[in-house]
Parts: sequence; C-alpha cells; structure tokens
Amino acid sequence: MIEIEVQNETHQTQERLRFAAVPRIGEGLRLREPDGMWASYDVLDVWYQKAEYGDIWMPYLHVCMTPGEAVGGDDVGKNQEAFDEDASHDLHGEDAFASLAREAEPFKI
Repeated sequence: MIEIEVQNETHQTQERLRFAAVPRIGEGLRLREPDGMWASYDVLDVWYQKAEYGDIWMPYLHVCMTPGEAVGGDDVGKNQEAFDEDASHDLHGEDAFASLAREAEPFKI
C-alpha cells in the first residue's frame, strides 16, 4: 500500500490515505465526505516531494469534487427527474441505436 497525502480543494482539507496504486491526473476517486456520504472527485494534479528521511519520494494528490456531484444534503435530488423503471426498459428506437453502433439489427420474429 502507498500512503498518499490528498489535498481536497472542495473542502480545503488535507488527509493521508492508502492506495494500491497512485491515481493519474484526470482519474476519478470516491472519497468520504465530512458528513459520511461518498462523493466523486477528480484528480487535478499529482506530484512527488522528497521525504524528510532517506531517498524516498512521497506522492501527493490535488483533488476537486466532480462537476455535477451534489454538495451538501439539501441539494440532492432537486434538479433530478424521478426515475421511471418502466421507461428505462423501453426498446423504442433500438434499430437506430444498432445502426449507430454498426451492429446487426435485432431479429424480428
């Protein structure tokens, strides 16, 4: 495990977290918010600084909340339409989708 200092631009906080690999610029992370909920963050910058001991370089991440993520519990669901499960299974227009993906059209029985 690699211990990385994560500097959160959204909440102006710094904390050390353990990762299996160092994330790259542009990758997304799921981090726990101060209220205990999980949110998506984008990696803005990755850099390395020499540690105070030995010849070791420590990674640092600069992250910011992904645009579109709700900030705070009051905004959740305000601008979202109600999810209609029946409409999500609508196959209308599947022929057009298949032609865009250059796939064979579904077989009509």
